Amino acid sequence: FGAWLARRRLLVLAAAVLAVAVAVPFGADVEYRLSQGGTTAPGSASARAESLLEARFGSGPPHLVFLVEAASGGTGMNEVDDQRVQTRGRRLTARLNAEPGVVRAASYWTLGGPRSLRSDDRRTGLVTVRLAGDEDTVRRTAGRLVQRTVGARPGGLRITATGPTAVRTEIEERSEEDLRKAELLAAPVVLVILVLVFRSVIAALLPLLVGAFAVAGTFVVLRLLDGFTQVSVFSVNITTALGLGLAIDYSLFLITRHREELAAGRTVPQAVAAAVRTAGRTVVFSALTVALSLSAMLVFPQYHLRSFAYAGIAVVALAALGSVVVLPALLALLGRRLDALSVRRSADRRTRGRRRRLRGRPGGWGRPRGRHRRPRRSPLRRSAPRRRTARVTPSVPVALEAGGGFWNRLAGGVMRRPALFALASVALLVTLGLPFQHVRFGDSDDRVLPRSSPAHRAAQTLRREFDSGESSPLPVVLPGRAGGVREGQLADYAARLSRLDGVRRVDAATGSYRAGRLVAPPRASSARFRSEDGGTWLSVVSRTEPYSTEGLRLVRAVRGTPAPAGALVGGQAALLADSKDVLGARLPWALAVIGGSTLVLLFLFTGSVLIPVKAVVLNLLSLTATFGAMVYVFQEGHLRWLVGDFTVTGLIDVDTPVLMFCVAFGLSMDYEVFLLSRVREEYVRTGDNTAAVARGLERTGGLITAAAALVAAVLLSFATSGLTPLKLLGTGLALAVVMDATLVRGVLVPAVMRLAGQANWWAPAPLARLHRRFFLAE
Repeated sequence: FGAWLARRRLLVLAAAVLAVAVAVPFGADVEYRLSQGGTTAPGSASARAESLLEARFGSGPPHLVFLVEAASGGTGMNEVDDQRVQTRGRRLTARLNAEPGVVRAASYWTLGGPRSLRSDDRRTGLVTVRLAGDEDTVRRTAGRLVQRTVGARPGGLRITATGPTAVRTEIEERSEEDLRKAELLAAPVVLVILVLVFRSVIAALLPLLVGAFAVAGTFVVLRLLDGFTQVSVFSVNITTALGLGLAIDYSLFLITRHREELAAGRTVPQAVAAAVRTAGRTVVFSALTVALSLSAMLVFPQYHLRSFAYAGIAVVALAALGSVVVLPALLALLGRRLDALSVRRSADRRTRGRRRRLRGRPGGWGRPRGRHRRPRRSPLRRSAPRRRTARVTPSVPVALEAGGGFWNRLAGGVMRRPALFALASVALLVTLGLPFQHVRFGDSDDRVLPRSSPAHRAAQTLRREFDSGESSPLPVVLPGRAGGVREGQLADYAARLSRLDGVRRVDAATGSYRAGRLVAPPRASSARFRSEDGGTWLSVVSRTEPYSTEGLRLVRAVRGTPAPAGALVGGQAALLADSKDVLGARLPWALAVIGGSTLVLLFLFTGSVLIPVKAVVLNLLSLTATFGAMVYVFQEGHLRWLVGDFTVTGLIDVDTPVLMFCVAFGLSMDYEVFLLSRVREEYVRTGDNTAAVARGLERTGGLITAAAALVAAVLLSFATSGLTPLKLLGTGLALAVVMDATLVRGVLVPAVMRLAGQANWWAPAPLARLHRRFFLAE
């Protein structure tokens, strides 16, 4: 196949150019077509409660909360009860009620002045707004209302906006903006590293072409998928990061092998064929392991995670296709010009010029002159052979490898003391992973935004100056039919709920309850708690933060309280609780997909039973260490100076570890396959396990660390974001990649393989026959 690509290089490149020319205009606007949100678990009790609130009651907890401040300079309107403020507050509420997509807008001035909607200093009143539609529709409506209302300043009033949807919308807008800045920041850094790693400007441009091919094709796939299912807009960002990272990894491995074959005296077509036959096979296996790791996210019902799987699988497949098809054709076309504009050649010319300038100077190179002439050595001393240190060196010098330097010494040290290196590495990883046992999961709220954020400042004002959780109550839906729930039953149920720890007040169709007693009779606004078919719902106003441990505990307590009908609990805390339950229930299936596929593929790749098991165990150990470090930094707030300032919420986003695990596991297996390919090649050639492991580490150590440095540079740019979740994701993945490429692949894996000895390559007779039958031989 490689030889065919070399012969038909112009045809292959023409087809690739045509495919990109069609893909670019078709997928260019994909970012504006995809959906936002997708973090809730569809079909859960909380999701059904939210759906019933809109469909049958036209009510529910507010999506938006506007803070209307009466202080306005010299107008004299200093309190919310001022007549002019009341008039303008009612007008604002009426205007919001008339907006398309608004189910209900209510305010301090339209509800009869409840104290819970007025600040302690009497200068700020609240307007709460419930919106209609799915997540995308709600967020579009909220964006429009916030833009019109906050900037309008009617009658001199100062208006700010917060609430769950306002916060989520600002998080997503800032995420997209920060990711674009991160890409612009990472681009020059990656380009410089590429030139240094590939030692040639021409060679450094090839991975960028492969990455552009993969990203453009993935955008087309995402746009086509959007016609059949919901796809999250954030899949675009993982497409760019993974596409570039994997294109660099695969291109680096293939170009390195191509240069080796050229250095061995082969012609360009022969070198291309040999590189595809060996490194190309490794790239295919690597892409399969990465794609299957990412496919584990398909078992989760949240389309936010499923979208990352769609994008990841597509970009991995296209990066592999570009590397084993398009890149060999480019190598065949370039021929010996691959190393044009070589950095190493320029450095050699500068060195030779310096040598010529220094030749003849005292202490310089060349023959000394005058009084600085060195004494002539005796013929016997001159003829004495120099003592050379025996070392493992590649028979062919490779431009991209570390040669006989650091990796040679490391390989020798690990082979001499494998138990010491293995125990030290495991001890370090276990120590790093210990904080993970204290992890607490939550979801993003206003605290993850920068302190300068308008939604963050408004939410802090809401916490500080208002005495209730009006912006985030727990709705409890009783969708009764055939007569509905009797008044007495509803009153008893509301009273029981009001006695729960953390509950401040319960509002129902029968009135308001506090500490088990009726404190306010039904009002005209209480009609919103009834539906025409006999259903009803209650609003549980609490003292707890929705995404806190106390908020989740309150959800369990409400659900555990006997109800007169099948109660469905909604709200932010319930949505988070159900997401955690769904993720926990599906996680074993995701782990089974990742573990099972890895075991099968690595067996087919190596013919060994032990090596796949070792790879899975060490990857889990490495990722646990990464998660422990993330808990230590982002949940507990240590080392903030190292990653940039952020707000410590004491929580980790519930879906972030799932995304990090699948992506990091796939990249780890990428490097595992690169290392094993050379180790197995040497073992097949020599039959010596120790020499094969040492030589494989020496040949691939520089490649793997260079590839990891490039991927980490892309991911670390995410840490410049002012958003805590994005900073955590970028820092966590970069740490996982660097730690895996250095400590795990460079030390722990070779040490374990050295200790296992010949057992590395054992397989039961039936499996050995299966491997010989289906193995794709080099």
